[in-house]
Amino acid sequence: MTNPSSAESHEFQAEVAKLLHLMVHSVYSEKEVFLRELISNASDACDKLRYEAITRPELTKGDEHFRVEICIDKEARTLTLTDNGIGMSHDELIDNLGTIARSGTSQFMAEAAQDKDKAVSLIGQFGVGFYSAFMIAERVDVTSRRAGSDEIWHWSSEGTGAFTLAPAEKTDLLFSDRGTAIVMQVRKGDEDFLDPMRISQVVKTYSDHVALPVTLKGAGEEEDQVLNTASALWARPKSEVSEEQYKEFYAHVAHAFDEPWFHIHYTAEGRHSYTVLLYVPTMAPFDLFDPKRANRVKLYVNRVFITEDAPLLPGYLRFMRGVVDSQDMPLNMSREMLQNNPLVGNIRGALTKRLISELGKKAEKDAEGFATFWDNFGAVLKEGLYEDFERQGDLLEVARFKTTKGEGLRSLKDYVADMKEDQEAIYYLAGSDPEMIARSPQLEGYKARGLEVLLLADAVDGFWTQSVPGYDGKPFRSVTKGAADLKKDAKEGEDAEEARADIATLTQFMKTTLEGKVADVRTSNRLTESPVCFVAGDSGLDLQVEKILAQHNQSDIGLKVLEINPGHPLIKALAGKAASGSGASDLEDAAFLLFDQAKIIEGDPLSDPTDFARRLGAVMTRAFG
Repeated sequence: MTNPSSAESHEFQAEVAKLLHLMVHSVYSEKEVFLRELISNASDACDKLRYEAITRPELTKGDEHFRVEICIDKEARTLTLTDNGIGMSHDELIDNLGTIARSGTSQFMAEAAQDKDKAVSLIGQFGVGFYSAFMIAERVDVTSRRAGSDEIWHWSSEGTGAFTLAPAEKTDLLFSDRGTAIVMQVRKGDEDFLDPMRISQVVKTYSDHVALPVTLKGAGEEEDQVLNTASALWARPKSEVSEEQYKEFYAHVAHAFDEPWFHIHYTAEGRHSYTVLLYVPTMAPFDLFDPKRANRVKLYVNRVFITEDAPLLPGYLRFMRGVVDSQDMPLNMSREMLQNNPLVGNIRGALTKRLISELGKKAEKDAEGFATFWDNFGAVLKEGLYEDFERQGDLLEVARFKTTKGEGLRSLKDYVADMKEDQEAIYYLAGSDPEMIARSPQLEGYKARGLEVLLLADAVDGFWTQSVPGYDGKPFRSVTKGAADLKKDAKEGEDAEEARADIATLTQFMKTTLEGKVADVRTSNRLTESPVCFVAGDSGLDLQVEKILAQHNQSDIGLKVLEINPGHPLIKALAGKAASGSGASDLEDAAFLLFDQAKIIEGDPLSDPTDFARRLGAVMTRAFG
């Protein structure tokens, strides 16, 4: 019982309030997943206490057997789920049930507002499984006692916009001196969740793999019934695990609602023994690019949970979900000691090698599935190209790229196989917008000569291309850096040759006019249709890298080289004017307008839009006035 006068009223975090509204008012075809989520949370609570009890055995003294109990009261219309796990304190109840701690909630709610069905399907990506109880409950009451504490707290909410929290007296809701009891007041229309047969079916379907017993409490003379096999799924032989069981365990361990693309399940034996069950998701979590780059793989030692953030995988594989169970690691291993433990390092190296190998196999056998995977996780995986030198070659084999060749993804092996006979480098163009990259004028000369160019639209691309020496003996070369050496592939047109002297005069005029705004003005071998473009100097940073560094205040934007197309009608006309020595004012306006045109093409803001408009107006007036 609680004392109403001592109850605290709290508002939900804004994102939680919106989420609850969606869950209560959205029609979801698989409401039964709420029970899976609550059982998974109870299992996690027991895992956490089991770990703490390694160094504080008094926390479980007298009640060492972890379990989950479910009780149905049809008359009161309540469904109660209780565990004897670690429990929650006053502050933990507020933090865990009143807020969503992970990043990305704003983006989530933006998508949720547009597509309610999609919103509910994405709930698991935020670890907000508790809130799924409101899909079948008009009110939820939580009673919890933290292990080792004398305080019992009662949390209550109707899933509207607020919750109350108050001290509670000794209660028979908890079957232990610790743990959590969740009482759901089942709403009208969801009475099937008050049916023991229905509850039994849901638990067997979704939570059979949970490694502690889930018991349905008997009513009256009925006996208690254990609903699941209560054995660690990863410890079972692969031959005894069905695909459906693998999928359900993924939902449990990842707290996810999507299906895994594929899983890896094996036991390593030899110098070190450990069991691995890892999954590759089909959907990217919203915290994928969180600066912490945290792993979500759970570490067990002889089936005892240790932590979910052990450094078992490098940051560029943080999208993986699953379990690693070591038979060699000491149970008293602290989270701090894990960072520098050689056994953890050995497991990390072996897991990374195995996963990259498996991804390579999937890329060859399931090109369509791998394309989806690459869209979701390619930008993350490419982080390994500049931070994991040991596996750089293996990652290059796995990597896939969009190119000027067509719509699909291409491997570097495919690229090299199709290179021109005298082509010496692998060409690439990096940027931030895929569509702008594909239409970039810097590509024109390469396309005209049939040279394939990698189109790189991820921020990471500007960095790994600077640190990777090459592939199969071919260096990577940016099409926006330095002079384009395309003379080997095609001879200059006769018109360009004849106008060389005039172009030289124009080039010199533009250098003088744009002094302080550009590093140089020169003729271009890479342009065939556009009049101008920007490129980086031979010793400068790639244009994309420079932009990224400037955004993070790590570098200033340097002066670029302005290239002009000697074969373009506009440039020819301007060259003629420059050679004749007439129209200096027109040439000056044209020089600045071409400079601004190059900026617009790069997606850069104009330094002086008013001056641009004035010059453009003047030129149009002279042309049409």
